Amino acid sequence: MAQRNAFPFDYQQHDLPNGLRLVAVPLPWPGVASLYIVVHAGSRNEVEPGRSGFAHFFEHMMFRGTPRFPPERYEREMQRMGASSNAYTDDDRTVYHTTIAVEDLEALLEMEADRFLHLQYSEEDFRTEALAVLGEYWKDSAEPLNRLHEVLRDTAFDAHPYKHTTMGFLRDIERMPEMYGYSLEFFGRFYRPENTTILIAGDAPPEQARELVERHWGGWERGSWRLEVPCEPPQQGLREARIEWKTHTLPCVAVAQKAPAFSDTGGDGAAVDLISALCFSQGSDLYRLLVIEQQWADELWANTVDHIDPYLFTVVARVKQPERLGDVRAAIEEELEKLAAEPPAGEELEQVKSHLRYRFLLGLDRSESVASALAPYLGLRRTPETVDRLFAIYERLAPEDLERAARRHFTRQCRTVVTLEEAAA
Repeated sequence: MAQRNAFPFDYQQHDLPNGLRLVAVPLPWPGVASLYIVVHAGSRNEVEPGRSGFAHFFEHMMFRGTPRFPPERYEREMQRMGASSNAYTDDDRTVYHTTIAVEDLEALLEMEADRFLHLQYSEEDFRTEALAVLGEYWKDSAEPLNRLHEVLRDTAFDAHPYKHTTMGFLRDIERMPEMYGYSLEFFGRFYRPENTTILIAGDAPPEQARELVERHWGGWERGSWRLEVPCEPPQQGLREARIEWKTHTLPCVAVAQKAPAFSDTGGDGAAVDLISALCFSQGSDLYRLLVIEQQWADELWANTVDHIDPYLFTVVARVKQPERLGDVRAAIEEELEKLAAEPPAGEELEQVKSHLRYRFLLGLDRSESVASALAPYLGLRRTPETVDRLFAIYERLAPEDLERAARRHFTRQCRTVVTLEEAAA
């Protein structure tokens, strides 16, 4: 039987001499194009002690402008184009994305190239933005689930920079206003063409996209920095942490297992993805038991975001009946151990595979959604081909493969549990 492509669109891939990669995806929706610039810099790149948070910081600073396009002019041009523009930072990447009318594509590429090649900001601007980042940290940390996630990572990791979130450690953010010089160094290391992938998805011929990118980005100079990420040593036992929340909140529990790095050639990562959908989604037996029947929890989900290096498979529950916190934790751990003891039902697994493919395809309904879905895979492997490779692995996996993956990774000695509870009066 011929293999079905999970990514249904044609594309062209081109590497410039300076290392910049262009992925051009012509799409059938007329008049619109989405530009996604994927910089392979996230919290994983922050390997030096005391200097976390800079990848996220540059998501802010990239809007500070250049001598040619200062912030006011840049904003005016974006408004003139009617552009929908934003950015986000993740553990392995920072992504700048804009959707515009296709006739404005060259003007946008010219402006974006200018800020990537010629970003300029004063020490005063740097300090102002660093204080804004600190304010963003305090705003985010006022949300219980954000704090739970932050403590979980800090507890689960020792050496790898996944230990801190993309916001960074609070102690580092507080010192950030004094690190103007280092900020320039960070930008010079990672905002380089060999560390960047440009995605143009929309009503633009690939030949035109290539010509425009070569014209405006071809002069960007390749860098020489070589990132060396410390390896995380094997975990040797159960780790636990408890957060006391000072205001009223429902309790939460996160049960995390060390999980394999993303792979599009095999291994256990794809099996763990299927376990997440099969055993911890809203259609799972555990969800039905804890949320619908017993009503001990009002939310239950698993987090299996793919990462370049080994990360965490995390099951999170928000507990509706606080006295049942221990029972909810026990039920999650029992489900993990059950998965390592017996394979899931084959029919249910096939349904999950079909659902994952259908959900992915259903989301590809306009230029922006195609680019948005593809960008994380470009952050991992720099090619759309990785989507088809990954879904081909899903198709091949049998119930016994999920059992083996669970037995290998869902051990008690590789488990980290963090609970969050309202502090006693």
